[in-house]
Amino acid sequence: MSETILVTGAAGQLGQRVIHHLIETYKVAPGQIIAATRSPEKLAELANKGVVTRKADFDDAAGLEKAFAGVDRLLIISTDALDTPGKRLAQHKAAVAAAAKAGVKHIAYTSMPAPDDSLVTFAPDHLGSENAIKASGLAYTIIRDAWYHDNYLHSMPHNLQAGKWYSATGDGKVSTISRDDCALAIAAALASGTSDSATYTLTGATSLNNRQIAAIAAEAAGKPLEVVDVNDEQLGQGLRGAGLPGFVADMLVSADANIRAGKFDIVTEDFTKLTGRQPQSLKDFFVAHKAALTASGNAGGH
Repeated sequence: MSETILVTGAAGQLGQRVIHHLIETYKVAPGQIIAATRSPEKLAELANKGVVTRKADFDDAAGLEKAFAGVDRLLIISTDALDTPGKRLAQHKAAVAAAAKAGVKHIAYTSMPAPDDSLVTFAPDHLGSENAIKASGLAYTIIRDAWYHDNYLHSMPHNLQAGKWYSATGDGKVSTISRDDCALAIAAALASGTSDSATYTLTGATSLNNRQIAAIAAEAAGKPLEVVDVNDEQLGQGLRGAGLPGFVADMLVSADANIRAGKFDIVTEDFTKLTGRQPQSLKDFFVAHKAALTASGNAGGH
């Protein structure tokens, strides 16, 4: 395959792992990969491997068109512009328009499960981005990543230290997957050379409620952990009290509400369809990250 693949957000955690798997797992020649980010100087390590690096700023539409020149397959990793309502969707729409102008043949995009039926604050960004891609007329691969196992590493160390996990998810279940597994499946899709349009939802193999998740974390860390049920308002106050910005607290409350409503209780075999592998279980992920789970003095306090 001699297609050029451009990955936006290449300095971010997901972007780095996607490029890792393109090269190491799927043996794509580094010279066929373009890593793009606002600050290309952060990509020196990739440049040393022979990956082409380019500047791509989602707030600079003309610059994006230049960045996407000569690209066959584009991966748009959703940006982190969550602090200003509407900004992220505007950025993604600009990237899709630039891709169409630059003659890109295929767009891949990282979305979230069921963005059309979601309580999560940023779901409309994803739905709008998916619709913009479909409206562009270009072939596409939409990859809807479930909640990451990795997200628990922000809050779980604090919970385990306190012995209490304040949760508003009720009896709702969620199927989570590791960020690295998402990167592996995205790389598989990018390396496949497909010209078909498809939407995949990447999830773990099982759905779990918060008490099951707490038990898995407690066992992996060797510490007791009790789930304390709270409502949305109490959770939001606690998160703000711990110093989180309002939009982050609102997002986390909305994610718990989405789980409680059963809207993250989605299990598919799309990961296996793309990779031929089984996703890493939450238990194995926690065991592998025991040091992070049992780290003391973890910042973030939620």
